[in-house]
Amino acid sequence: MTTFVALDFETADNGRDSACSIGLVRVKNYQIVQRVHYLIRPPRSAFRFTHIHGIRWQDVADQPTFGELWTDIHLLLADAEFVAAHNASFDRGVLYACCDAHGISRPSHPFVCTVQLARSTWRIHPTKLPNVCEHLGIELNHHQALSDAEACAQIVIAAHQPQRTL
Repeated sequence: MTTFVALDFETADNGRDSACSIGLVRVKNYQIVQRVHYLIRPPRSAFRFTHIHGIRWQDVADQPTFGELWTDIHLLLADAEFVAAHNASFDRGVLYACCDAHGISRPSHPFVCTVQLARSTWRIHPTKLPNVCEHLGIELNHHQALSDAEACAQIVIAAHQPQRTL
């Protein structure tokens, strides 16, 4: 049985440690079994990317830090075989920077990049998340972390379905 977690971060500023939102979608045997979204209080109150994701300091000022959420996040990742993310190098970098900032050991899970998966499976170009979702008929509220994470999970699931011939 395959178990993986798709995740997506939204960040407040250019610092990789500035996660202000995380969406996590746990998948077992290619079925979504859990969806979780957290707002996160980043280490700085200056927000540069509100125009992208709509999150402001006022929305997260009273939320837990990444370190305070880690126990819950870690439980979701615990027995996953891999983590999936769209443009995985970004989300892996945010995860690692947040772990480093809070003195948490980095998770050792391999990452599957759904950009690369979409290119190799369906030869899609461009491969921005909205492009891939449109190609596969996946609903998306882009830059809402849980929606983006669920889309990544659906991309991995679709890539592992038997290919239909028309």
